[in-house]
Amino acid sequence: MGSTPLRADRHKPVLPVPTLNDEGLYVQTWFSNSTLDIRQDLDTAEREDKRLVIFWEQKNCTYCSSTHEVNLRIPRVVRKITHNFKVIRLNIWGEQKIKGFDGKVLLENELAREIGIILTPTVQFLDETGNKAANGSIIDSETFRFEGYFKPFHYYFLFHYVVSKGYVTEPDFQRWLGEIGKVLQGNKIKYDLWADALPEGLPDQY
Repeated sequence: MGSTPLRADRHKPVLPVPTLNDEGLYVQTWFSNSTLDIRQDLDTAEREDKRLVIFWEQKNCTYCSSTHEVNLRIPRVVRKITHNFKVIRLNIWGEQKIKGFDGKVLLENELAREIGIILTPTVQFLDETGNKAANGSIIDSETFRFEGYFKPFHYYFLFHYVVSKGYVTEPDFQRWLGEIGKVLQGNKIKYDLWADALPEGLPDQY
């Protein structure tokens, strides 16, 4: 008897478990292949009316595994990301040559060290147009980053924080999220910060 097909649940991790590539990194079909020129990647994202985000990962990373095997198997989380962001993934130990905004070419591992990427996963969001960067470093165009593993509730709202530009009016993410929590409580929506799923009944405004 065959297994029952996975239901397209918006709130639970039901998408297939991703496979690993030859580098030992998880493969997501919706990841974009970097041109290896960050300016070109950002220009492509802008043409698609999306923000450029870099997922920094490494082989044998427990928190990367949790992110891919739990968070990125939740349909609503994936839709939030793919609708709003162009995602490229870089390896903090990788040796691909990456061209920065300033024209300087560095290996992935050199670029990671230069801009202070130490922990994995690190998710790095860049300014929509790169205007902040001009001919400077990638770090000059960074609007927000988060490091390590977050359960689905926090993870989802970290992306919403950037989409809604919550960092402009409230630079403290936890304080901003606390206000979201008050709205959910006011609507009698129960949420569990430690659950491996999003809360049922999460309003479409998020």
